[in-house]
Amino acid sequence: MASFVPGTRALRVFDAAARHLNFTRAADEVGLTPAAVSHQIKEMEEQLGAVLFARTSRTIRLTEAGVLFRDAAAESLALLDHAALRLRKLQRTASQLTLSLDANFATKWMLPRVDEFRAEHPEIDLRFDISHALRDFSRDEVDAAVRFGKGHYPGLVSLRLFDNIIVPVCSPALLKGPKPLREPRDLLNHMLVHIEWSGQGITWPNWRSWMAAAGVSGFDNSRSLVFEDTAHAVQAAIAGQVVALADLAMVADDLAAGRLVRPFELGIKLPEEFGYFFVYPESSAGDVRIEALRDWVLKGFGKF
Repeated sequence: MASFVPGTRALRVFDAAARHLNFTRAADEVGLTPAAVSHQIKEMEEQLGAVLFARTSRTIRLTEAGVLFRDAAAESLALLDHAALRLRKLQRTASQLTLSLDANFATKWMLPRVDEFRAEHPEIDLRFDISHALRDFSRDEVDAAVRFGKGHYPGLVSLRLFDNIIVPVCSPALLKGPKPLREPRDLLNHMLVHIEWSGQGITWPNWRSWMAAAGVSGFDNSRSLVFEDTAHAVQAAIAGQVVALADLAMVADDLAAGRLVRPFELGIKLPEEFGYFFVYPESSAGDVRIEALRDWVLKGFGKF
């Protein structure tokens, strides 16, 4: 999350120019024209009595003075941004709490239950930062987060929420259609969807890996459709058009409500060290708002 500290525009212009070594890209970052960036740099050089950039007709580079000032500017901006963040957090109401989480977890688990939390804790003003980006507690205006990974985050309390088990799901109507699902090979008669993701040393299970586990040989993964987001794949399954691979914990509500069914019990479990974790800074231990949210989330996954 970008922050703005009054009186730092010139430093931010210089910092952007020093990082990009291109006035046009720096201008795009700070919202000015290239000419305005060039004018700002020239003005700074006149005030400092030093040349910060060596310019040619095609390139620019930092001078020795420019390198010195670049390091000082970056350090100063980081310090000021951190102070500004602390000020904003101090000025927030004591009840406000911001949780960062990805769109899938938000849509399939948190948002359907948020009214329950607010009813139990009307004293807490719970807000959401919905993003796949990894937030920095020291820089961003978030108090806690739900993260997928190995759970090893220095300086953070990290509590595992559930095991990730990837299972096939479909609409009940699909089971009643003209193409029954009696054995795994029957899936070849249907449109199959999954997400494709690799990171942190693992690859998310796809239909090829599920079919191999089910003993179906020679499966051509090109027959299946790839979605970027699990929520979209699940919604397509609910609509009755496809059979999707989904995280069991994330479709628990849909299964309980009868919107989805599991045609086969076989699931693929991710490596033990990976999972969703509720995390917050160790320095926030004892914050009653975070503890209330932590306990409520853990209870929702049967941890209490």
